[in-house]
Amino acid sequence: MRFTFALSAALVIGTGSAQAAPRGAEAKMVATVDAEQARTLKFLETMVNQNSGSRNLDGVRKMRDIVVPEFTALGFSSRWIPMEHIGRAGHLVLTHKGRKGGKRLLLIGHLDTVFEPDSSFQTYVLNGDRATGPGVGDDKGGIAVILSAVRAMHAAGTLEASNIQVFLTGDEEEAGSPTDVARADLVAAAKVADVALDFEGLSREEGRDMGSIARRSSQSWSLTVEAKSGHSSGVWGPNAGDGAIYAAAKIVSAFREELPEPNLTLNVGLIAGGAEAEVAQDNAHVSAQGKTNIIAGKVVARGDLRTLSPDQNATAMRKMQAIAARAYPGVTAARIDFSEGYPPMAPTDGNKALLAKLNKVNATLGLPQMLPLDPMKRGAGDISFVAEYLDGLVGLGPHSTGDHAPGETVDVPSIWTQAKRAALLMTLLSAEKSAR
Repeated sequence: MRFTFALSAALVIGTGSAQAAPRGAEAKMVATVDAEQARTLKFLETMVNQNSGSRNLDGVRKMRDIVVPEFTALGFSSRWIPMEHIGRAGHLVLTHKGRKGGKRLLLIGHLDTVFEPDSSFQTYVLNGDRATGPGVGDDKGGIAVILSAVRAMHAAGTLEASNIQVFLTGDEEEAGSPTDVARADLVAAAKVADVALDFEGLSREEGRDMGSIARRSSQSWSLTVEAKSGHSSGVWGPNAGDGAIYAAAKIVSAFREELPEPNLTLNVGLIAGGAEAEVAQDNAHVSAQGKTNIIAGKVVARGDLRTLSPDQNATAMRKMQAIAARAYPGVTAARIDFSEGYPPMAPTDGNKALLAKLNKVNATLGLPQMLPLDPMKRGAGDISFVAEYLDGLVGLGPHSTGDHAPGETVDVPSIWTQAKRAALLMTLLSAEKSAR
């Protein structure tokens, strides 16, 4: 089916727009989102009531089975990528092939939640314009937005020409290890796409919807300090030195004093020291033993590092390594190790251009202009793994509060707003020529 689609170039001024009401395909997409609200909410309820904690492999697969028929009915093919070999269920890929040479869109979301089967928070509850439940916003609400948007495109005839791949990971909340295996297929999908659209939650500031063009990294680090031990009567002396605890305190204090710069944070989350100290296998517990009259022989500490660009991340790691390598009285070894994590998504010119296109959509819909969100206010996510390969936008899912905790709540009207934005934006982008 052939279609025409035009977005006004008018920009939004201030807090609103004087743009005329949507017409043609635009109006059909808007009307379809509104007409199918009850259907979309029922789909959201079904998803939320299916537990899909990251470690609940069977539950994540059941989420797959809920989602697949909704998309295949619209002409999408489905592919399941099993990940049991790294302790996770797998990833769902839904592909719609459109016109040759058109831009290829990669839509990113996830099937899993932080709520495992032993959580007391398991049930969807709708109360007026608010709905609560595990993952109702993060990210089952995002999946509901995607489905509502592509249904609207289908009804308006704009889906037919669109090249869309929906990539729903099964372990976003607790990625399988190693992450280069867990995210290899997502990266491969990004390398043949033109644009990435992330359907995690919409950010708001003082009631105003914000555009997200950047996400900071999230990387764990571990510090181990070993020092001469002995009777406490010799501490500070030329032979015994200060011990591991004094040295570790100097190292983490130097991190605090020497690393701060815009968009960088470094947290010390766990620390233990004594005659002996160790980190548990789960990396979430540290322990130590010793006596008050024994100089501490070992300290272990763990924390995280968050940055906005690969260069900033690399520079920070070099500084931390240099600080740990300094001479400290009595220290025999000091080592800092960095684990795999989420890379940063820098605020590139391409990402800014995408936000400008989204603001053209906002003008058509009569919505306020979305200003770029401060990346310090956005956590890491799956789009970060593909940010170096293509332009992207974050936060196309609904607005929610209390994510990752019992009582997680989605603002239901934001589902409809985000679905309309997504449908019009995807139609606009799909009409452009692929750069691949």
